[in-house]
Amino acid sequence: MRVLHDQHAAALRSYALELTNGDRAHAEDVVQETLLRAWRHPKVLDQSERSARSWLLTVARRIAIDVWRSGTSRAEIMTDAPPEQVNDDDTERAVQGWLVADAIAELSTRHREVLALCFYQGMSVADAAARLGVPEGTIKSRTHYALRALRLALEERGVTR
Repeated sequence: MRVLHDQHAAALRSYALELTNGDRAHAEDVVQETLLRAWRHPKVLDQSERSARSWLLTVARRIAIDVWRSGTSRAEIMTDAPPEQVNDDDTERAVQGWLVADAIAELSTRHREVLALCFYQGMSVADAAARLGVPEGTIKSRTHYALRALRLALEERGVTR
């Protein structure tokens, strides 16, 4: 194993650096894993020097590809300082609330009524129909058109797409 390392480690390290775009730590991991696999497959030691190097370079390439495919090479980003903590203030939520309230105010009185009863007060279609003195089908229709008008008003404000 020592002879295998002495004969091929430099070429293997150089090749691993190419495979990892110059990431020395990642390249060292590839070399280490490659030599570990060679140790687990003693037949490599019995091959000619040229065949052993070919086997090692092929294994190193496969290891680098496997790591790239798994995404672990992209998971870590080295930096000198930790990222800034994001403050969870309610500004964004408040702005969206104002935009929604503004869009609701743009709806007709009947549409606002049905949305207030069905969505904000949680009434069923039957209860809303009884409260407004209209058929249930009218409540369903008004709800449909109110939601459609609300969606369009919100799209104009950039809240939804």
